[in-house]
Amino acid sequence: MAAAEVLCVGEVLWDSLPAGLFLGGAPFNVACHLRAAGIPAAMVSRVGDDRLGEEIIRRAARYGVATDLVQVDDSLPTGFVRVSLDETGSAAYEIVAPAAWDAIALNDELLTRAHAARAIVFGSLAQRNAVSRATIERLWTSNALMVFDANLRPPFDDKNVVQRSLERADVVKLSHVELAELIKWFRLPSETRAAASAIAEKFACSIVCVTHGSEGAVMLHDGAWTEHDGFEVEVRDTVGAGDAFLAVLLAGILSGAPDSAVLKHANLIGAYVATQDGAVPTDQGASAPAPALARRR
Repeated sequence: MAAAEVLCVGEVLWDSLPAGLFLGGAPFNVACHLRAAGIPAAMVSRVGDDRLGEEIIRRAARYGVATDLVQVDDSLPTGFVRVSLDETGSAAYEIVAPAAWDAIALNDELLTRAHAARAIVFGSLAQRNAVSRATIERLWTSNALMVFDANLRPPFDDKNVVQRSLERADVVKLSHVELAELIKWFRLPSETRAAASAIAEKFACSIVCVTHGSEGAVMLHDGAWTEHDGFEVEVRDTVGAGDAFLAVLLAGILSGAPDSAVLKHANLIGAYVATQDGAVPTDQGASAPAPALARRR
């Protein structure tokens, strides 16, 4: 693998699950799994000047994720999400606002790193605020591979944000639920393969990948169609499964592996994460600091 890093841009936060607090945020989860695959990854985000923020930076370093582009905000708190699970382990999210990751600032070092990056991973959720959205859009001037994870989270699912992101993306990853939303927004064909083809053509994306949970995933890559039926597992929770999937998908794309192998391996790691608590299986929620702790002074 080339030495150039992948920048994962957006939210880093704490997921409050029934089993405890777990470090999360889609871009951060992707960064952790990229590092596990041996790919240099840096997190671009912002945390509060508080105990939860300190713990994020400490744990990110433990996972080998570069944290020098994680900014510290002296007024906004570290991101926090309340997660509820249904009887199947599927998650619903209450994303607390505002949060420090709403205010990711652009600076010269970030621009320099973006222009040297191998790929840049970004989503729609971190673009809910104008400050972070403007920073992400400036990073699109890089020639790095642009990887868009739609990650629609109502009420922060904005059609205009998604459209602009698709127009810049080289690689698009969607869940089947998110694809259904795009089909309505952009009047796409209702069948999955036809819809993926329409996205690729309309927005000039080279790869469109759609996940179907326990039923696997499909991928359109420069016109070639690949399917994988997924793996049957006992689900504990689905938090972060799609992020793990995306990390392994990207690792495979960067390595030039065959599409069938890439999709199989991505489904495998996504299924494994669904059998564990939290988005990064080595994380231990019980040791996380309580969210009510006072800000550091």
